[in-house]
Amino acid sequence: MLAILSAIFLWSSLGIIIRISGISILMLIFSSCLVSVFIISPMFLRQRYREIIPKLGELPYLTLIGLVSLVNTFSFYYAYRNTTIANAVLTHYTAPVLVALLAPVFLKERLTARIVGALVLATCGLWILLDVSFAQFRELILAGDANTRGIIGGLFSGVAYALLVIILKISSRTVHPLFMTLWQNLVIVAVLLPFVRVPDDLRSLFLACAVMGIVHSTVAPVLYFKGLQRVTANKAAILGYLEPVSAILLGALFLGETITSRNILGGTLILLSGYITARDSGEASLGA
Repeated sequence: MLAILSAIFLWSSLGIIIRISGISILMLIFSSCLVSVFIISPMFLRQRYREIIPKLGELPYLTLIGLVSLVNTFSFYYAYRNTTIANAVLTHYTAPVLVALLAPVFLKERLTARIVGALVLATCGLWILLDVSFAQFRELILAGDANTRGIIGGLFSGVAYALLVIILKISSRTVHPLFMTLWQNLVIVAVLLPFVRVPDDLRSLFLACAVMGIVHSTVAPVLYFKGLQRVTANKAAILGYLEPVSAILLGALFLGETITSRNILGGTLILLSGYITARDSGEASLGA
């Protein structure tokens, strides 16, 4: 559990770096993953690390992890760029409830009335954050409102993250976290290579990628994958609720963002839905 909490705390600083770097989202993802690949790859020159390389039959499954991770990361970064830190992380962290809804299908875990109630709470919290009717929301989308696009990006990343947790929970039973991290980053680098362009400001690129490559794309994923081997899918997702609290405080501290009453009320409902999900998985095990 401590490993997952540590990883999530490190990830909570991402929004600050994405905002202040000025580097394109694709370049940030590509370069940070490339740094991680260069850090991890030499380890597999040693015999003890080569022994953890999985069989070829497992690589397609791990490739899927990389692709879903790319979708999750891109949409989350997009949310950070287009709306407030609070809106980005709170919409993203509807994922625990989504995990609980997907777990019965993929992990054969039990769906309960409490989980359904948590989904209702999370939905109410989202609409409070939006503070618009469905018709107004549609108009904002058609008008190209940046804040609305950011919120949609956050929601989309929540769906991708929920799928990622399910896939990781299945594969993490047999694949070593270090190799999983390496392969995931290799897939992302390969997919993004044709689309990236080196920016003029190399200094900002170097600083952002050094931090993101070492901290966010190497240390944090290894910690997370390691922790995921010891907790249930629902608990792993719900522990992520440390990130909204930490990220919102960092946004207020470093970016001067205002924490509004809608953030507090809507965020509380979303966090409460996650708490209910965690209580449900603890008191009436979904795996039973």
